Amino acid sequence: MFFISDAFAQTASTGGDMAGFLGSLLPLILIFAVFWFFLIRPQQKQQKERVKMMSELAKGDEILTIGGIVGRIVDLGEEYLVVQIATVKDERVTLMMPRTAVQKALPKNTIKSF
Repeated sequence: MFFISDAFAQTASTGGDMAGFLGSLLPLILIFAVFWFFLIRPQQKQQKERVKMMSELAKGDEILTIGGIVGRIVDLGEEYLVVQIATVKDERVTLMMPRTAVQKALPKNTIKSF
Protein backbone atom coordinates (compact mmCIF):
# COMPACT_ATOMS: atom_id res chain seq x y z
CA MET A 1 0.00 0.00 0.00
CA PHE A 2 2.87 2.35 0.69
CA PHE A 3 4.86 2.49 -2.53
CA ILE A 4 6.65 5.74 -1.78
CA SER A 5 9.75 5.54 0.38
CA ASP A 6 10.58 8.10 2.99
CA ALA A 7 12.80 11.05 2.00
CA PHE A 8 15.55 12.06 4.38
CA ALA A 9 17.43 15.35 4.45
CA GLN A 10 21.10 15.26 3.48
CA THR A 11 23.58 16.27 6.14
CA ALA A 12 25.53 19.46 5.54
CA SER A 13 29.11 18.99 4.33
CA THR A 14 31.84 21.15 5.82
CA GLY A 15 34.89 20.78 3.59
CA GLY A 16 35.14 17.29 2.22
CA ASP A 17 34.04 18.54 -1.20
CA MET A 18 37.27 20.49 -1.73
CA ALA A 19 39.39 17.34 -1.42
CA GLY A 20 37.10 15.57 -3.88
CA PHE A 21 37.36 18.49 -6.29
CA LEU A 22 41.16 18.49 -6.16
CA GLY A 23 41.19 14.72 -6.58
CA SER A 24 39.15 14.99 -9.76
CA LEU A 25 41.25 17.91 -11.03
CA LEU A 26 44.58 16.13 -10.52
CA PRO A 27 44.31 13.85 -13.62
CA LEU A 28 43.58 16.88 -15.82
CA ILE A 29 46.64 18.66 -14.47
CA LEU A 30 48.78 15.58 -15.11
CA ILE A 31 47.49 15.26 -18.70
CA PHE A 32 48.29 18.93 -19.34
CA ALA A 33 51.80 18.47 -17.91
CA VAL A 34 52.44 15.47 -20.18
CA PHE A 35 51.22 17.40 -23.23
CA TRP A 36 53.40 20.37 -22.26
CA PHE A 37 56.63 18.40 -21.88
CA PHE A 38 56.17 15.99 -24.79
CA LEU A 39 54.35 18.09 -27.42
CA ILE A 40 54.20 21.82 -26.82
CA ARG A 41 57.67 22.52 -25.41
CA PRO A 42 59.66 20.62 -28.10
CA GLN A 43 57.61 22.29 -30.84
CA GLN A 44 58.33 25.74 -29.41
CA LYS A 45 62.03 24.90 -29.25
CA GLN A 46 62.01 23.71 -32.86
CA GLN A 47 60.19 26.88 -33.96
CA LYS A 48 62.81 29.08 -32.27
CA GLU A 49 65.61 27.20 -34.08
CA ARG A 50 63.81 27.64 -37.41
CA VAL A 51 63.33 31.39 -36.89
CA LYS A 52 67.03 31.70 -35.96
CA MET A 53 68.08 29.77 -39.07
CA MET A 54 65.91 31.94 -41.35
CA SER A 55 67.28 35.16 -39.84
CA GLU A 56 70.90 34.00 -40.36
CA LEU A 57 70.51 33.28 -44.10
CA ALA A 58 73.03 35.14 -46.27
CA LYS A 59 74.10 35.38 -49.92
CA GLY A 60 75.95 32.27 -51.03
CA ASP A 61 74.25 29.92 -48.57
CA GLU A 62 73.02 26.65 -50.01
CA ILE A 63 69.47 25.73 -49.02
CA LEU A 64 66.82 23.07 -49.36
CA THR A 65 63.28 24.33 -49.83
CA ILE A 66 60.11 22.77 -48.50
CA GLY A 67 59.33 21.68 -52.08
CA GLY A 68 62.63 19.79 -52.35
CA ILE A 69 64.52 22.29 -54.52
CA VAL A 70 68.21 22.68 -53.76
CA GLY A 71 69.85 25.99 -54.63
CA ARG A 72 72.18 28.83 -53.69
CA ILE A 73 70.94 32.18 -52.42
CA VAL A 74 71.81 34.92 -54.92
CA ASP A 75 69.89 37.83 -53.40
CA LEU A 76 67.74 38.26 -50.33
CA GLY A 77 65.38 40.85 -48.98
CA GLU A 78 63.26 41.30 -45.88
CA GLU A 79 60.67 38.64 -46.77
CA TYR A 80 61.80 37.17 -50.10
CA LEU A 81 64.97 35.63 -51.48
CA VAL A 82 66.26 34.76 -54.94
CA VAL A 83 67.66 31.26 -55.32
CA GLN A 84 69.84 30.04 -58.20
CA ILE A 85 68.84 26.47 -59.02
CA ALA A 86 70.79 25.87 -62.25
CA THR A 87 73.00 27.39 -64.95
CA VAL A 88 71.96 27.02 -68.59
CA LYS A 89 74.27 28.35 -71.35
CA ASP A 90 76.13 30.55 -68.87
CA GLU A 91 72.87 32.10 -67.61
CA ARG A 92 71.55 31.57 -64.11
CA VAL A 93 68.12 30.01 -63.59
CA THR A 94 66.67 31.67 -60.50
CA LEU A 95 63.51 31.45 -58.44
CA MET A 96 62.05 34.07 -56.15
CA MET A 97 60.45 32.65 -53.02
CA PRO A 98 59.50 33.68 -49.49
CA ARG A 99 61.97 33.04 -46.68
CA THR A 100 59.45 30.71 -45.06
CA ALA A 101 59.88 28.29 -47.98
CA VAL A 102 63.37 27.38 -46.74
CA GLN A 103 63.39 24.04 -44.95
CA LYS A 104 67.05 23.99 -43.94
CA ALA A 105 70.43 25.46 -44.72
CA LEU A 106 72.84 22.94 -46.22
CA PRO A 107 76.59 22.67 -45.56
CA LYS A 108 78.88 24.44 -48.05
CA ASN A 109 79.56 22.70 -51.39
CA THR A 110 76.59 20.36 -51.03
CA ILE A 111 75.33 21.28 -54.50
CA LYS A 112 78.59 20.09 -56.11
CA SER A 113 77.97 16.59 -54.73
CA PHE A 114 74.77 16.26 -56.78
